[in-house]
Formats: sequence, C-alpha cells, structure tokens
Amino acid sequence: MKTNLRHWSMNVLGIVLGLICLSPFYIIIVNSFKTKGELFESTLALPKGMNVDNYTNAWEKLDFIKVLGNSLLITIISVLFIILFASMAAWMLQRTNSKVCNIILLIMVASMLVTFQSIMLPLVNIMGKLKLLNIPGIIFMYIGFGSASAIFLYHGFVKSIPKELDEAALIDGCTKWQTFRYIIFPLLKPISITVAILNTVWIWNDFLLPSLVINTPGTRTIPLSMFFFFGQYTKQWDLALAGLVLTIIPVLVFYFFAQKHIIKSVTSGSIK
Repeated sequence: MKTNLRHWSMNVLGIVLGLICLSPFYIIIVNSFKTKGELFESTLALPKGMNVDNYTNAWEKLDFIKVLGNSLLITIISVLFIILFASMAAWMLQRTNSKVCNIILLIMVASMLVTFQSIMLPLVNIMGKLKLLNIPGIIFMYIGFGSASAIFLYHGFVKSIPKELDEAALIDGCTKWQTFRYIIFPLLKPISITVAILNTVWIWNDFLLPSLVINTPGTRTIPLSMFFFFGQYTKQWDLALAGLVLTIIPVLVFYFFAQKHIIKSVTSGSIK
C-alpha cells in the first residue's frame, strides 16, 4: 500500500513539475497569436483567432533571414572551434603527466569563476583598439569564453579512454595529429555533442556580448534585433513574442536531435 502511494505521489509530482516547466512555452506560443488588446486582457486565455500577422510583421521588422544568418554564422563557427581546440587541449593535458599541465588545467578551471561583467569593459576596449569588433571579434571572444568549461568536460571524459590506444597508434606509426583525428576524436562524440549543445544554447541566446561588440546594423544577431521591439515609450509584446517563437525554433530542433547524448557523456566522464 505504501509503495503504491509513493509511486502515485511521485507520478503526480512529476506531472506537476512537467507542467511548470512547460508553462513558459504555453504562455509564449499562445500570446504570440493574440492582438495587443487580447494580450493585455489575459495572458493565460486562448487567442480568439489565429492571428498570423504577428509573425509576418515580426519577420519583416527583424529582417529575420539576415539576422538568422548572422546568428547561425557566429554560433556554428564559435562552437566548431571550441570543440576542436578544447578537445585537443584536454587530450594533451590529460595525457601529459607534468606539473605544467596540471597548472594550466587549474588556471582553466579557475577562469570559469571570473564573470564576464567584471572584465567586459576593458575587454571591449582592447578589442576595439585591435579592430576586432562585430562578427570576427565576437567569434574570437566566444571561443575564449567557452573553451575553459569545454576543456574541463573533455578532460574528465578523456580519462575514460585507455592510454593503450595512444601507444598502439604510436607503434603503428601514427603521428600525434593522426592519433587524435582517427582514434581519440571519434571516441569523444558523446561529450562533443554535450559541449555543442551547451555552447549553442548560450551563444544563440546571448544578448550582453553582442550589444557591446556588434555596432553595425547588418551584423546584428537575433537577440540583439529583438531588443528593438522595446522602445522608450512603447513595447510591442505581440511582435516580440512572435519573434521569440521564431528565435527558439532552430535551437529547439538542434537540441531535440542531440539531447540523448547529454546524460550518457556526462555520466561516462564523471564515473570513469
């Protein structure tokens, strides 16, 4: 009896928590089809009709194809380089048994504690003097900020890969690059997908860094363009919510295709 009651209570708790997690999506999607008048009447009620004008207007005002291309370019290049650099660095740091490598890893982990807000002004000032603003500069900074946590995750996962594989590759005449490219990196697929998901969500949704670095209208990202729905005297919530739905669709599609690898990779890297 107690077991059935506990099982029933856990199911109810899971349903309640699931509804709480899904409630923001309900609010965003439902209100994106409402007129401004309906939106201010009630945010929880269903729309009286399917008002797709919000989406067409948001698409035009955002110049969605252009800003989508900018966001995709920045996100894809940044994530690819983070995966490449961090995986190579973590592999060498883990395989090289020296105090220098331990110190470098410690510095990498310690740098994760430094908040961006504490260094953003001098960093942007330096990047401005080096003429590295807009898309090239923001990609460079995303790679720098994302590498520390990625190296930490890769380092834990590389420990589960036997060193004998490296030695066997060396005996077969493989160079360091060939060993990494053909043996080590394919084994890092689960953690690479985890790193890709975490950094994609962060870079795609980031507003603060683009607002400081991007100063050319043609290179704006989606979050930066969304800000222009909120003026000093008016706030276009109907268009903003429609634009938000358009914004989250690409990253949700990517996440649903890759999320099954997260728990597997994190568990493998932490246990072994």
